[in-house]
Amino acid sequence: MEFLSTNLFIVFAVILVCISFLYASVGHGGASGYLALMALFSFPILIIKPTALLLNIFVSGISFWYFKKNKHFKWNLFYPFAITSIPAAFIGGYLTINTTLYKQILGVFLIIAVLRILGVFGKEQTAQKPVNLSLALLVGCGIGLFSGMIGIGGGIILSPIILLLAWGTTKESAAVSALFIFVNSVSGIVGFLLKNDSFPTESFYLIPFALIGGTLGAIYGSQRFSNVKLTYMLSFVLLLASIKLFLF
Repeated sequence: MEFLSTNLFIVFAVILVCISFLYASVGHGGASGYLALMALFSFPILIIKPTALLLNIFVSGISFWYFKKNKHFKWNLFYPFAITSIPAAFIGGYLTINTTLYKQILGVFLIIAVLRILGVFGKEQTAQKPVNLSLALLVGCGIGLFSGMIGIGGGIILSPIILLLAWGTTKESAAVSALFIFVNSVSGIVGFLLKNDSFPTESFYLIPFALIGGTLGAIYGSQRFSNVKLTYMLSFVLLLASIKLFLF
C-alpha cells in the first residue's frame, strides 16, 4: 500500500488480526473495528467503505459457520431482519454521501460499538420472548440501509437489540448476527460495484490477516467467551478513531 510504510503496514496488520479475532469471537464481521483502524491510519475514504464490507464477508462467514456448527443458529430469529435489510443494504451501498457527513455518521456508530463492546447495553435476559415480526422488519430495514452506506454489516447494532428485547441468548444473537452481517455486506458490495466502475485492489491484500484472526476468533468464541483484555484494547482503538473522525 503506497500510503503506508512497511513498518506501519506491519503494525496495521497485527492490529487487524486482533480485531478480526475479537469480533469473530462474538459473531461479528468486524467492520466497525476495521473502519476505526483504517481511519486511524489515514486510509483514503474511497478505500475504507468497500474494504470494510469485503473483510466483513470473510470474517462473518467463518464466524457463522462455527456458531452454526455448535448449534447456536435460529432461522426464525434471522429471517425477519434479513427480509428488509438485504435490499436496504443494497441501496445504502449504491448511495454516495458527503465525506464530512460520512465521517460524522461513522464516528457515531463507532461510539455505539464501544458501548456495545463494553456491555453498556444489550445484556442477555433470563426469559426469552417471541420475535415481533413488524418491529423486526423495521429494524432490519434501518440497520441494512446504514450498513450499506457506512460499510458495516450491522451486527454491532442487531446483537444488543436482540438481547434487549429478549428475543435470543448471547450465543444465538451472535450466530444470527454473523449471517446478518454476511448477507448485508454482500448486498452492500453489489450496490457499491454498480455505482462504481472499480474496486480498490488494496482491499484484497488485507484478506489473509482478517482470515487468520477471524478463524481463530470464531473457533474460540463459538465455545467460550471473548477475551476481556482484547475487548478493552479494541474499545480504546474505536474511541480514538471516533475522536479523530469528529475533529479532523
